[in-house]
Amino acid sequence: MGNSIKPHIETAQKTGACQLCKSGLNEFPNDLLKLVKVLRTLDLSENSISQLPNAIGNFQNLKCFTMNNNKLASLPVVMGKLKKLEAISMTNNHLTIIPSSFSQLTNLRSLHLSGNSLTQIPDMLGGLKHLEVLDLSRNNIMVVPDYVALLEVAELNLNQNQVSVISDEIIQCPRLKILRLEENCLPLSAITPRILVESPICLLAVDGNLFEAKALHKAEGYDKYMERYTATKKKLF
Repeated sequence: MGNSIKPHIETAQKTGACQLCKSGLNEFPNDLLKLVKVLRTLDLSENSISQLPNAIGNFQNLKCFTMNNNKLASLPVVMGKLKKLEAISMTNNHLTIIPSSFSQLTNLRSLHLSGNSLTQIPDMLGGLKHLEVLDLSRNNIMVVPDYVALLEVAELNLNQNQVSVISDEIIQCPRLKILRLEENCLPLSAITPRILVESPICLLAVDGNLFEAKALHKAEGYDKYMERYTATKKKLF
């Protein structure tokens, strides 16, 4: 393993970017510690890494961290020290919870955690003012709770979960434009008039739930939602 990644380490010392996808890794490579001061982008996707060492907290210049398709069951609290992180992607792992220290990642712009085993929307993300995209699709989330109001994301993806309840507090999300809830367990009653009328949502994707899409078209407040949808579409084209 050491020889096979050595050229990547040497390149990364010059570029600040290290890609070790499909490298047959079972653990976080110690050689990466040579890059603590220079590494800005790290991709360890499609390996078999089950845990990260506490030394990950020393990569103070890391901006983009990708670990899709590994075997991570948890993340170390020290990840909260990575203040410059802007993008995290850890899809298709075994994560059941996110450390509360993620509340310290104040520069985070995108967080992709699709295909894990999360049962709740992580509550510590509410204070992250730069977070634009939160992808929690293909998890085991059943409720969109009251504290969702604290999220400042523009896009929230909850496709392919088990969501059956949406708190009306979602109307308080100041920047939420896109809400994806396809293939969940939502009854039509979960899409309340308040959500349709008072929220800033201009793209609501709800195909594959416990009602026909046409039924939503007749729901109270749907016309107000369509006004936002149409206005946004005009801006795009």
